[in-house]
Amino acid sequence: MNKKTAVRSALGQQFRQWSARLLLPAALMLTPVLSSAETQLFDGVIAIVDDDVVLASQLQNRLKQVEANIKKSGKKAPPIEKIQREILDQLILESIQIQMAYRAGVRISDEQLNQSMQRIASQNRMSLLEFKAALESDGLSYNATREQIRREMLIQRVQQGNVNQRVQITDQEIKNFLASEEGQALTAPEYRVLHTLLPLNDSTSGSELKASREADRLYQAINKGADYSKTMTSEGLKPSDLGWRKLDDIPSLLAGVVPTLKEGATAEPLQSGSGFHLIKLLDKRGEGEVIPQTQARHILLKASAIRDEAATEAAIKKLRERALAGEDFGELAREYSEDIGSAVEGGDLNWTSPGQLVPAFQTAMDNASINEISPAFRSQYGWHILQVQGRRDKDVTEDLRKNMAKNFIHKRKFDDELAVWLQKIRDEAYVDIK
Repeated sequence: MNKKTAVRSALGQQFRQWSARLLLPAALMLTPVLSSAETQLFDGVIAIVDDDVVLASQLQNRLKQVEANIKKSGKKAPPIEKIQREILDQLILESIQIQMAYRAGVRISDEQLNQSMQRIASQNRMSLLEFKAALESDGLSYNATREQIRREMLIQRVQQGNVNQRVQITDQEIKNFLASEEGQALTAPEYRVLHTLLPLNDSTSGSELKASREADRLYQAINKGADYSKTMTSEGLKPSDLGWRKLDDIPSLLAGVVPTLKEGATAEPLQSGSGFHLIKLLDKRGEGEVIPQTQARHILLKASAIRDEAATEAAIKKLRERALAGEDFGELAREYSEDIGSAVEGGDLNWTSPGQLVPAFQTAMDNASINEISPAFRSQYGWHILQVQGRRDKDVTEDLRKNMAKNFIHKRKFDDELAVWLQKIRDEAYVDIK
């Protein structure tokens, strides 16, 4: 993918929602900023939208790039009137939503915008400077693109705030979806496989025997610990990473073997009419997803105007001494802990997964033995002591499947509700097209 294509691909992700009802993907709508001379030729108000206006230059900017990209795609262009009408409708909807955002006090800070720009650049393996250069080489203004992304972020927040509350998903809907053919296909396990073909030079039995022995030699070497890719490359072969694929997308010759492999394992050579195949399962997901979990309880004390940091540290250490002396940790938590959510439960945090708690707490918990009372430590919330009560490995495959199903259903319902909501705000707005 060249940089121009990468830029349009990345920005297309940002603009997907506002372009959904236009003729072309949002990436094709990005337009270079016109010179002041060009703007003066046709700038003027073409629509009044509540307290805002849509300018002819806005329409022409988008129209110009749409026409260029239709031409580049080789597709037959719809009537110009149809394109103009749809672009104008979209500009009106944007204006309505931007005004709603400002009335609600929604703002996108420069820091948030910078993070978004950096994320787009990083996703396309570019620095921010390279991203800016790629935009400009494609005739796009970096500053104008930056502000368009700010507008889109505002619009997304308005849509989420107004549409998400309309989307309700029941447990039964999730269950029904998972039982459906569509749901089973979506949540099917995925495999990442390395594949190498040892081709037959000809169809003679001698060539077949030679290739078979060579494949078996390489398999034995890998089975004894040799690196798969280095071994293949050293033999002049070309291993290929098939990427993440569901079983239905894996060649049938390999599909019967892949699910039987453990992660990191290489299968015995497989024979086809073209030669012998050596495959290695690099990774799998969506099946047997096991994560470590820890059950712990804690006591939290927070510094305040009455008790400074030093006094708070001394107080939590005193509570630790009392627990070590035999007082019940849970009772101490109920009486003294300032974590409202867990204090009534004796400080119990239930089972937690890696990354669920703040780093300082996670580190202290990981370093504590079962039933040990940790040394006092500080997090962003205050001073803690904790006690690990148990550890386990939990298969979260079903939880992940349910989350995938919920996200899929949510997106589908959100899109439906968004279309209804957009029509509603359009009908309720004052719009005067000149």
